[in-house]
Amino acid sequence: MLLARLALLAALLPTAALAQREASREALSRLEETLALRLEGGGFSTKDLLPAVVVSVNPAFEETRTWYPTEALATLARVFGAGGLRSCEACMAPRTYVENGMLEQVTTSLGTAEITRLDEANRGSSAPARTAIWLDETTEGVSLRIIELRNSRIVLAENFDASMTGPARTRRNLALVRELDRRSRGDSITHAFFDVTMYPGQHVSLDWVEQWGDTNANLSGFTLSLYDPVLGVGGAYYRVIPSALNITVGGKLLMSLPTGLIQGISGEDVDVVDPLMTAVFMLRVPIARSNYGVTFSASTNGRVGVGFSLMNVSLLPFLP
Repeated sequence: MLLARLALLAALLPTAALAQREASREALSRLEETLALRLEGGGFSTKDLLPAVVVSVNPAFEETRTWYPTEALATLARVFGAGGLRSCEACMAPRTYVENGMLEQVTTSLGTAEITRLDEANRGSSAPARTAIWLDETTEGVSLRIIELRNSRIVLAENFDASMTGPARTRRNLALVRELDRRSRGDSITHAFFDVTMYPGQHVSLDWVEQWGDTNANLSGFTLSLYDPVLGVGGAYYRVIPSALNITVGGKLLMSLPTGLIQGISGEDVDVVDPLMTAVFMLRVPIARSNYGVTFSASTNGRVGVGFSLMNVSLLPFLP
């Protein structure tokens, strides 16, 4: 029985090492793709980052001790070019300095001042390094840090994994923090709603509203109706209820342009297609965190309908 367990353990060890290495390889691929896109899109500029000192490419597992540093350096070389990178093998080793009769031994992680000093001592006649790079392996993937040596500014600090769940989670958390901070300040924000109710009655309209108030729970602004009434303009007001699935409850008061135009010309109080004024009750229920929702409308013209809403979605995707 003991021999069987040992054999099973020996069979599982290479598999675990292979899984760790594959996860790190995929994370390095996602890092390479992300940095390449940011360089192409103008998020970074190589002239502002290079020359760069590669301070650390530490593996996280004994099984990846010899493979990971080489693979990490190869990834950085493909992104930035080998000519702009400098490997600092002394950066993670104990350092001893003798100066003016003083002996100093350092075993902790380097600061920007020490990295700059090591770069000055070893670069020869080359240009001073602009940034320092840490690309270390983690249990889920890799961790990247890029620091500007001149002023210790953090250029980039991000974790990468095979499925990019880490950056996606970070972006969601940052978006939530920004939204909560905006709400606490009471800053307004513009929304665009395109409402279409189809059954049994019809109502089609486009709203531009500002979100405001102490808790940003109020929405008010301009609305344009395309049906019920046909070609109507007016105002809209809504109230957001966060405790009830963020539903929006409110209404619109619309003036029919064809009826108003005919009444203005004829001087008679007649309804052409729709009454001069139409009030519409609206209820929107967002679908999860998407920009889509289910809508219920009821107007004073006797039309009641259920349909959908597009919230902050561009009707012409090819336009910014």
